[in-house]
Amino acid sequence: MAEELIQNIMLNRYLKKDQGDKGFEIEDSIMTVTEKEEAIVERPYERKGLNFLYCLALAVIVILFGRVFQLAFLQGEYYRDLSKGNRIRSIIIKAPRGKILDRSGQVLVRNVPSIDVVIIPNKLPSDQEKRRFLSSELAKLLSLEKGNVEVAIESQDRESPEPVLLKENVSEEEALIVSERQREFEGIALENTAIRNYENSAIFSSIIGYDGKISREELEKNPSYRLTDYIGKAGIEKQYEKDLKGIDGARQVEVNAEEKIKKELGIKNSISGSDLILNVDEGLQKKIYDSIAFNLEQTNTKVASAVAIDPRTGGVLALVSFPSFDNNLFAGGISNEDYKKIITDKNLPLFNRAVSGEYPPGSTIKPAIASGALEERTISQDTSVNCSGGISLGVWHFGDWKTHGGGIDVRKAIAESCDVFFYSVGGGYGNILGLGMDRMKKYLNLFGFGNLTEIDLPGETNGLIPDEKWKEDKIKERWYIGDSYHSAIGQGFVSVTPLQLANYTAALANGGKLFVPQVVSRIEKSNGEKKSFQPRIVRSNFISAETMRIVREGMRQTVESGTAQSLKDLPVAVAGKTGTAEFGSEKGKSHSWFISFAPYENPEIAMVVLVEGGGEFSSKAVPITRDVYKWYFEERK
Repeated sequence: MAEELIQNIMLNRYLKKDQGDKGFEIEDSIMTVTEKEEAIVERPYERKGLNFLYCLALAVIVILFGRVFQLAFLQGEYYRDLSKGNRIRSIIIKAPRGKILDRSGQVLVRNVPSIDVVIIPNKLPSDQEKRRFLSSELAKLLSLEKGNVEVAIESQDRESPEPVLLKENVSEEEALIVSERQREFEGIALENTAIRNYENSAIFSSIIGYDGKISREELEKNPSYRLTDYIGKAGIEKQYEKDLKGIDGARQVEVNAEEKIKKELGIKNSISGSDLILNVDEGLQKKIYDSIAFNLEQTNTKVASAVAIDPRTGGVLALVSFPSFDNNLFAGGISNEDYKKIITDKNLPLFNRAVSGEYPPGSTIKPAIASGALEERTISQDTSVNCSGGISLGVWHFGDWKTHGGGIDVRKAIAESCDVFFYSVGGGYGNILGLGMDRMKKYLNLFGFGNLTEIDLPGETNGLIPDEKWKEDKIKERWYIGDSYHSAIGQGFVSVTPLQLANYTAALANGGKLFVPQVVSRIEKSNGEKKSFQPRIVRSNFISAETMRIVREGMRQTVESGTAQSLKDLPVAVAGKTGTAEFGSEKGKSHSWFISFAPYENPEIAMVVLVEGGGEFSSKAVPITRDVYKWYFEERK
């Protein structure tokens, strides 16, 4: 068809040459038709182009409409939240940590407001030069090492929004400058928090311990915490961390591009941590600490420990480890200089001797050995031993601290601390069949030695009550009768903690009831809910009342006519037992012990005092006990 149209066009052009005016008219008519025919020939190509453009435009519209539909309907909520997140901020409101109070309601630990400087990793400048400038300026302002600041900034995960501590407890001046230079300090923020204030810090640090900023290792074990949170590190602060820590709240605010608050959107209040009310008597704790410090001033030793327990309930009235440390140093972020001074102190102030120290108890365990012998009927209350100054077995001589003379019965043996009597009771001699180590271990275990007391403080140790198998396994030697002799007077391989001795003394005081020592009396939540800890008895009636009576009478005679007569003039009747325990390879080095309870008839306090290297015959432990009881039963009231 296209060829036919072309031929017609050529024919019309030929006729144009031979026509007149009429032909021209015809030409015009023909030309009009011809142009239309040419257009018919060319239009299919134009229409293809237009169709392509039309389809392309339609496809673009469909794609754009689909994208709009996806953004508006399918992912609309997601992007609305994302947009909102770019302008909405949650500012953490840290929950106040619970207070700690003594038995009468005296506050021992409270919170004081503090400000930390923190790094917000995902807000740090992307430009390295800006970060270097930031490190330099912060180091100068906060008195930090520039290299440490650089490491703190450069080591962070740039995607993380979680604050990371740069410096805690900054001064008001430092906080003000950081706030004023907020635009310049991109990625740096101030965080309101609180630090602990410990009243009479060194006096109570053995009980209360301290808290501090959480470490990365601790964070792995406590994933609900943040890197700027505080956590208990020692003592009650550590033991009751879950109770003391509250629940953080948050403020929701709208911010502008410069991160300045435009509008408050809402608030979720924090919930304070629970308060702890202790069994501890603040006045008694202070008196014991001060008496130890005073009595040790004129001696070569500067190390001691004391524990007081209520024998009626097992409540811990006082617990002192001397020397101690200022726990406020740790709460405020301890300096390298202060920390080095503490950890290099040869007297180990961070070591809690009361619960973790293991020592030979010396003669303080003689009442327990006497109880076992009376219960097993290897002796009676009338059994008499001639204490001539020692026992000789072959080439071995086991001496006494003095010659007591003949006719020593169990009460007098306790009062005068006759070693020969207890050598005989423990290992056997003459007409006395000794208990032997297995039976001595049995009764020492019943009184709580060799086992944890399960006190609500961290770091407690077991001590050691050995037996024949233990020596074979550990020392690779068999058990000799001399080992039994030494064990019967609290020497040799026997070791105990001051806490165990205090708890044992409480059991002697109350007639044979062994408690779990309890530091915290009750927990009070911020909503008013209270949880009280009832006395927990480990065992009772494991020693007969008659045996307990005899042993207690011997302990009373210790004060009336024995080794602690300086306590006779106190306002109440006191019963006790002295102890001298040799230690180390150097001859003459010994610890000074005294265990006691009062009043004798109706005891309300049982106490142990240890002076490390305090010399023979409790030369320092008894005077400390005297000072404390005089105050407790006379001056305090």
